[in-house]
Amino acid sequence: MSSPAAPGRVVIVGASLAGLRAAETLRREGFRGELTLIGDEPHEPYDRPPLSKQVLAGRASPAHTALVRAPDLEATWLLGEPAAALDPHTRTVTLAGGREIGYDRLLIATGTRARPWPAAEEAALDGVFTLRGRDDAERLRAALAAGPRRVLVIGGGFTGSEIASVCRELGLPVTLAERGPAPLSGALGAAAGSVAARMQRAHGVDLRANTTVMALEGDGSGRLRAAYLSDGDVVEVDVAVVALGAVRNTEWLAGSGLAADARGVVCDAACRAFDADAVVTDDVYVAGDVARWPHPHYDGLLLAVEHWDNAVRQAETAAANLLREPPAPLRPHRGLPAFWSYQFGVNIKSVGLPTIADEVVVTQGAVADGRFVAAYGRQGRTVAAVAVDSPRWLPAYAGFVAANLPFPPDLHASDAPDPLRPVPAGLALDDRATHSPTAAVTGDGPTASDRSTHRDPRSPLTAPPL
Repeated sequence: MSSPAAPGRVVIVGASLAGLRAAETLRREGFRGELTLIGDEPHEPYDRPPLSKQVLAGRASPAHTALVRAPDLEATWLLGEPAAALDPHTRTVTLAGGREIGYDRLLIATGTRARPWPAAEEAALDGVFTLRGRDDAERLRAALAAGPRRVLVIGGGFTGSEIASVCRELGLPVTLAERGPAPLSGALGAAAGSVAARMQRAHGVDLRANTTVMALEGDGSGRLRAAYLSDGDVVEVDVAVVALGAVRNTEWLAGSGLAADARGVVCDAACRAFDADAVVTDDVYVAGDVARWPHPHYDGLLLAVEHWDNAVRQAETAAANLLREPPAPLRPHRGLPAFWSYQFGVNIKSVGLPTIADEVVVTQGAVADGRFVAAYGRQGRTVAAVAVDSPRWLPAYAGFVAANLPFPPDLHASDAPDPLRPVPAGLALDDRATHSPTAAVTGDGPTASDRSTHRDPRSPLTAPPL
């Protein structure tokens, strides 16, 4: 392509939020060439956050989660057949059925999928579910509507906690097993997780912290009937939801020569992919949940962020840079990670990166009142903030994080505790993660080997009782 408006072929692998927003940005920026989107699901792009909230609760149907898209996109949609291989030398993407799609510029936005239960026979039991896509939500919604005796949620991250919240809203008994010290502790630390634990128990959740599910058992017809816990209990359940985080969709890139592994595809701050020799490419870009990039604000640490807002902003940045022609400058992706969750009637919002913090302090409001803001610090610098039913204050904290203000921040707020009392954040050690946090440091450099291992979720952090 000699200019943004010149004929050319752009292929986007991944037809979800990031892929759609990238396609719209390309057209908005003047690209008039061939545009192809490849997606492994048969559905057109849809919104995922409502799946674990409105859809499971029956307030919306899966069909009503479709994303609004530009009417003049003029794209070719190849849905229901995933990409199987990439050859950067011939600039071709091979689909699972063998068809080859050529490109001049490529954007990888393949996202993630739900991490399955590790025992295949147990995972195949009728009544065992994961929740990532629209079809998952439809099946799980039907199972909850049938009125199971008890639901077991395996994993207390944001998805698991939201599912437990919906179960209680529907009046269903629910047990949540979390290998860490508290729900949300993998993303927000044990200190904030203790607040989530109290909230869950107050709403009737049978919360089992520091507990793993050792095995799932079915009856003679292959129907789930019980779960064996590391605390020695056997819980009779009809439905189990595996909420153990996400797996990044990178297997199709094996042999492509890109710096890609189970942690994601490494790219620079302009979203250009690195190859296996740590050389940045000019025709392959990455965006969304599958990307790992050096965030300028966090000393170049490679981040992988599973947030709606990040997928949109990174896709827009990648698309703009994909059309760039020298000597025009590259646009860096530098937005702070941000997310939100609604559970047990409480709105939780965050900005920054709590997962790297060593301290946390309540800066406004009071935990006992259920409305507060907590700031996170790392080595004397403010790196994140979490607002519980106090969303209007969060933009100010985003400014504190972006400005590298000292920790704890000196706000002089009328509702600030006096004095501020920082406590250890209580983040899990890297080798003790219980589920994928929504934003995480993922390692050093584009060619560093993947030394990380996802521990078997059945392995407790402490020895189970005899």
